[in-house]
Amino acid sequence: MSATPWLSAPDCDPDVFRALVDRTTEPAEYSHAAAVERNVPVYDAGCVRDRRAVQAELVHALTDGPGVVVFRGAFPDRAVVDRVSAVFDALIAEQRASGARAGDHFAAPGANDRVWNALQKAALHDPEAFADYYANDVLALVSQAWLGPGYQVTSQVNVVNPGGVAQTAHRDYHLGFLSDEAAAAYPAHVHRLSPVLTLQGAVAHCDMPVETGPTLYLPYSQRYEPGYLAWRRPEFQEYFDAHHVQLPLAKGDAVFFNPALFHAAGTNRSADVRRMANLLQVSSAFGRAMESVDREAVVNAVYPVLLRRRAEGADAAWLERVIAASAEGYPFPTDLDRDPPVDGLAPPSQADLVRRALRESWTPQALREALRAAAERRQS
Repeated sequence: MSATPWLSAPDCDPDVFRALVDRTTEPAEYSHAAAVERNVPVYDAGCVRDRRAVQAELVHALTDGPGVVVFRGAFPDRAVVDRVSAVFDALIAEQRASGARAGDHFAAPGANDRVWNALQKAALHDPEAFADYYANDVLALVSQAWLGPGYQVTSQVNVVNPGGVAQTAHRDYHLGFLSDEAAAAYPAHVHRLSPVLTLQGAVAHCDMPVETGPTLYLPYSQRYEPGYLAWRRPEFQEYFDAHHVQLPLAKGDAVFFNPALFHAAGTNRSADVRRMANLLQVSSAFGRAMESVDREAVVNAVYPVLLRRRAEGADAAWLERVIAASAEGYPFPTDLDRDPPVDGLAPPSQADLVRRALRESWTPQALREALRAAAERRQS
């Protein structure tokens, strides 16, 4: 922890960094994990019994532990993963046909296939597949552990084609996307706050042996307070290159990590594997997501699926997980003159409207009109 309210380049000491990250993960600290591989706790997604105990362990892992966890079989129904992969392939084909080229944060445009705002695009393209995919309990388990309720899901598809080279090591949103100068303008306590505003995740949409270049991680690097100012410096990049870990993934596995963890996509050295991952960025209700998602459109697309699945016997938890991935769960910002609190300190959120619509069996048109009216009230 910094002794002053501000961080600067002189605080970036490679020796302090090395001492902090040169640690071994003790399996005894992660009693719910099936194994510890390359310093990373690995969980069997089918073995979550004591939910709160597992969530407490996950918080420890992401905060003071290695900063990254893997869930084997997080998406156990591979057919659902394949259905969503087909959606992603269709979106990529449409993007190519339009002549658009999606740039990347840390790789050259054209080195891979990137679909921004894949969450909204997938929901509009195939709401059935979207609902089955985002009803996933592991995503909810880790998101609630790290962020609490009201979290916001965004998604970006990344396909690294054969020969695609590794990214540079980096940290992620929020401060990780700022220049050194811009990041240094924020006081040290904001550097400590930034990582708890988002959760990073990735779902493997194909088998990813090491030669395909699954993501590289430097366990414990999220604990280094000046890291948002340090990650671009050559001595830190060199240490990452020499000490990172890399775990193979199978289709349907998922990895979740603290956004302050030093990480980078690896080089795809395979001859014929298009390494497809759905990159999940889950934001706290108290922060704002990286992408602007038309959640009203997403909800209108998905709501008929929710109605039908409820009638077919889907339980409340399943429905709630789809709502969490679809609708805005936080009621602010809004215009309180036009959208005043009714039964508490806040007006109903978009997710509250969907829950009410399901309870009262509204028609899709009734919900569509209520969402539009609510959106108009939010605008000053």
